[in-house]
Amino acid sequence: MSAPGAGLARQSAIYRAGVLGRRPRVPTGAAALERAARRASSARAWAYVAGGAGEGRTMRRNREAFDRWAVVPRMAAGAVERDLSVELFGARHASPLLLAPVGAAALLGAGADLAIARAAAATGVPFVLSNQACRPMEACAAEMGDAARWFQLYWSTDEDLVDSLIARAEAAGAGALVVTLDTTVLGWRPQDLDLGSLPFARGLGIAQYTSDPRFGELVRARVARAAASGARDAVQVTAGAVRSLLAMTRAYPGRFRDNLRSPEPRAAVETFLDVYSNPGLSWEHLATLRDRTRLPVVLKGILHPDDARRALDLGVDGIVVSNHGGRQVDNAVASLDALVAVRDAVGPGPTVLLDSGVRTGADVLVALALGADAVLLGRPYLYGYAVAGQAGVEEVIRNVLAELDLTMALTGAHDVAAITRDFVVPPGRLQPPQGA
Repeated sequence: MSAPGAGLARQSAIYRAGVLGRRPRVPTGAAALERAARRASSARAWAYVAGGAGEGRTMRRNREAFDRWAVVPRMAAGAVERDLSVELFGARHASPLLLAPVGAAALLGAGADLAIARAAAATGVPFVLSNQACRPMEACAAEMGDAARWFQLYWSTDEDLVDSLIARAEAAGAGALVVTLDTTVLGWRPQDLDLGSLPFARGLGIAQYTSDPRFGELVRARVARAAASGARDAVQVTAGAVRSLLAMTRAYPGRFRDNLRSPEPRAAVETFLDVYSNPGLSWEHLATLRDRTRLPVVLKGILHPDDARRALDLGVDGIVVSNHGGRQVDNAVASLDALVAVRDAVGPGPTVLLDSGVRTGADVLVALALGADAVLLGRPYLYGYAVAGQAGVEEVIRNVLAELDLTMALTGAHDVAAITRDFVVPPGRLQPPQGA
């Protein structure tokens, strides 16, 4: 349960500091936060973190979808105290906010994954550990103590690696397994392509693999095959090639000097590129999950109501309506629009989360009103990290939750369950659509 008046407390802290001449280091508005993060980021980091698929239409559509709904405050509700807590898969969480999994965060700073894990723990927000993190899940879990974390899984072409990652997630205390469905191949991302920049090809974002015993077997087998064949790849020696090799060497576990003389760092990158995601991922694969893990299973990347129904028919515990933040398919449906259709299709019972396009506490309220049980926040917390490290992540989280709390107070919602679809209408309409 949130502390009563969490929004007022956050406002008060900022205004009291203002009396002393101190302004927030991290901007409180979404647009200003993004501008500050861009100034603080390298070109490669910004292309990866802020970039999207194709012409960026899906990213824009995600934001425009929120603009198509207007909040209708109700007066004299006496919402003096607000309870932001929600229950997900039998666990009570302080708010309906989770940190979405984002790969290669070390582009913004070498310690990003650990700092984000600490920030999530400090603010009581569950962190969905990324399958493409730059630090192993065990290291991030160790930074979080007993705080809630889930684990994101990309389905590898190697089934033994899938099982190994799941077992490690269980051992690391994950509260749920979030299987990402929409990245069986990488989408067309012009910002990265124009820089020729793929973090994974330089060894960034593959720590879950290089720390995995099954992946280690695959790497050593690759090295052994190459040694047995006597074949040596012809590599054009350029300054960029040298920098990439050094990056691979630094990212690989073990001593830098030893790695520099070893073929394994480069073999690990090549092995990762071969196995990391499965283009043939099917419903038949997903049907095996109930026999492979004791964790609640959540499927992320659902946009079509029929896929939502099929996922639930398989016995999964929840779904995340998501278009991957607009990073995979250009001109795709907005996640918020898909949420409305999915919730109408599956009814009120199943656990449905929303991801993609969320920037503010007011956005969170709209998503809750339209049927989300909780919401995943992505880019904004990375922007906070770019600006001010761990403290920046914490400030972004606290700002979003403060605005949610204040918006609940101003709309008459005592708790999250009270935020129903009649809290929002299409702009210009004073009553909800018929049947809503």
